[in-house]
Amino acid sequence: MPVDGEDAIREILELERIAVVGASTDYDKAAHIVPAFLQRNGYHLVPVNPNAESVFGRPASDSLAEVDEEIEIVQVFRPSDEVEGIVDQAIARDDVRVIWTQPGIRDDRAARRAERAGLRVVQDRCMKAEYGMVMR
Repeated sequence: MPVDGEDAIREILELERIAVVGASTDYDKAAHIVPAFLQRNGYHLVPVNPNAESVFGRPASDSLAEVDEEIEIVQVFRPSDEVEGIVDQAIARDDVRVIWTQPGIRDDRAARRAERAGLRVVQDRCMKAEYGMVMR
C-alpha cells in the first residue's frame, strides 16, 4: 500500500539524494519549481531528462538507468503511462528506496510491483507541499 501519514512522509523526506525523472529546464513548470525548492532546502538532485544537457546546474542523465551516482528517491514528473518503465529501472538499481510520483501521476500496478521489490511508494502527492507540512 502506498505510503500515507505524516510520520512515514517525514521519514522519506529525511533522505537526501533525489533523481528527478522528467526534470524541466522551464522555470514555470512544476518539474522545475518543485525540485529547485528541494535543492534550496539541502537535497542533492540528479536530473533525468534526455532532452536537456543540464538542469538545476547539474548534468542531466538520459534515463534513470544511466545515473551513475547513488540515489535514494526517484521523483517522477512523467505521465502515468511511463511510470511502469521508470519503476522497472528503479527496481534494477540497488540504491533506490522510494518512488514518489507528483500530483496527477499514478500507476497502482507499478506501485505494487515496486512495493514487492522492497521500495516505498508515494503516489499523486507534491513533494514540495509535503515538505512544507511535515518538515517545518
